[in-house]
Amino acid sequence: MQTTSLSGIKKELQTLPQEQLVELYLRLAKYKKENKELLHYILFESSDEDLYIQNIQEEVTALFKEITTRNFYLAKKSIRKILRLVNKHIKYSGKATTAIQLLIHFCHQLNQTNLDFKSSTALSNLYESQLKKIDKSIATLHEDLQYDYQKELQNILGKK
Repeated sequence: MQTTSLSGIKKELQTLPQEQLVELYLRLAKYKKENKELLHYILFESSDEDLYIQNIQEEVTALFKEITTRNFYLAKKSIRKILRLVNKHIKYSGKATTAIQLLIHFCHQLNQTNLDFKSSTALSNLYESQLKKIDKSIATLHEDLQYDYQKELQNILGKK
């Protein structure tokens, strides 16, 4: 079976009546949890991005508090799980400012753990790649926002 292009799907969706569109969206949401989460974000949380960011940050903070620092392997798995969660919510939003704020919060929380993550090559590379993502996203913003976020990034780098 050949899949239609996105533009073809868009044209077809524009011809459908509203009731049929609702049925299609609900059917789509049934098949994957991620689809349901994206629809939830679009319908309920996209109107207040600051509250959305705050909720995700609180969730990330709670997850970091649950990390066990006794077993390095389990801590590493937990950190990767938290990062997957952060990246999933960044993908839902699609806004550079949201990505920057969530990644800065992630790096800040990682720095606050009692874990020596610099001794692990994998975690050190993970941390450095998040800093690169933040820097790359900052470059796409307006100069005033760039200055504010650069200051936050420097605070994180100073706490290394």
